[in-house]
Amino acid sequence: MLACPALATPIEDTLRAALPHTLEGSHLEQLGRKYEGKVRDNYSTPDGRRIIVVTDRISAFDRVLGTLPLKGQLLNQAAAWWFEHTRHIAPNHVLSVPDPNALIARECQPLPVEMVVRAYLTGTTSTSAWVHYQRGERRFCGHALPDGLRQHQRLPEPILTPSTKAAHGGHDISASREEILSLTGMSPGDFDAAAALALALFHEGQRVCAERGLILVDTKYEFGKAPDGELLVIDEIHTPDSSRFWYAESYEERFAAGQAPESFDKEYVRRWLAAQGFTGDGPVPPLPDDVRVEASRRYAQAVEQITGEPFVPNLEEPHARLRRNLGLA
Repeated sequence: MLACPALATPIEDTLRAALPHTLEGSHLEQLGRKYEGKVRDNYSTPDGRRIIVVTDRISAFDRVLGTLPLKGQLLNQAAAWWFEHTRHIAPNHVLSVPDPNALIARECQPLPVEMVVRAYLTGTTSTSAWVHYQRGERRFCGHALPDGLRQHQRLPEPILTPSTKAAHGGHDISASREEILSLTGMSPGDFDAAAALALALFHEGQRVCAERGLILVDTKYEFGKAPDGELLVIDEIHTPDSSRFWYAESYEERFAAGQAPESFDKEYVRRWLAAQGFTGDGPVPPLPDDVRVEASRRYAQAVEQITGEPFVPNLEEPHARLRRNLGLA
C-alpha cells in the first residue's frame, strides 16, 4: 500500500519541515575537479583525496527522479556504518566523515563494473532477474535458473550478476563475467578479486541483517584501485539506495499468499512510479510531497534498524554547513 499514514509521527514532521531545503546538488569546485553521479557529487583534490557529497537526489530506472528530504544524511550515515563494520571483510576508501552529507576518501580509479549480488528472484527494472525470468529466459548473467520459480522466491544460493556502469541517460547492462570482460576490457584478475570481495560482503550483510530481523535481498558494490594498486570498496555499502531489504518475520506468510514482501528501500518509489506508468522512459512524473516524505521515512526506518543507532537529523541549511565543515567557509 502506497498511502501515507493518517497521523504524522515526529520523524515525518521533521521530514516535511526539511522539504524546502533538500540538497539537490553542491557547488564546491574550490575543492577540486568535480564529477557528478546520479546521487553523489565527487570532488578530486590535488592531494589524492576524493570528497563525496551525498545529495538528496533519488535515482531509479537509471534516471534521477528528484529529491527526498534528508535522504543524503541517511545514506551517508548508513554507508559510513557499514564501511566501518566491514573493514575486516574488505578494505575500503573511507578516511573521515566531516559532515552529515559528506565523506572524505582515498582517490581511486573505479573499476568499470557494478558487482550486483542477488539472493532472491525479484525486481521491477529491466536489469532485474525476475523481469528476465518472466519473459521465459532461464539463463541470467551466466547462471542457469530452474523452471517453476515464483516471484520473490529465494534462490538456491546468492548469484553474482555484474552490470556495466552506464553514463548519464544510459541504461546499465547486466551480463556474465565473460561479457563484462569483453565489454569493459578490464582484467580477469581485477574482476575475480572484486567478485570474491562482493560475495564475502554480501554474506556478512546477510548475517548482520538477519540478526536485526531483516533479509538482505540484493545489493550492488563498486570497487576502485588506489594509486598503490590496492583494491578498495568505494561509493556505498548496503544502503537503502544500493540494496533491497525485506522484513524476515512476514516474508514466508506473504510469499505463500502471493503477496509482495514488506520492504523499506527505494522499491517504494519504483512501485509508485510504475503505478503511474513510468518504467524509465519518457518524462519523469513529479513525486508528490507525501510520497517523498514516506520514502524518506522508510529510509530512516531502514537505517535505524540496520545500524541499531538513532537517526539524528541536522536541519541546518546544508550548503553553508557543508562549506564550513569542509573548510571553505
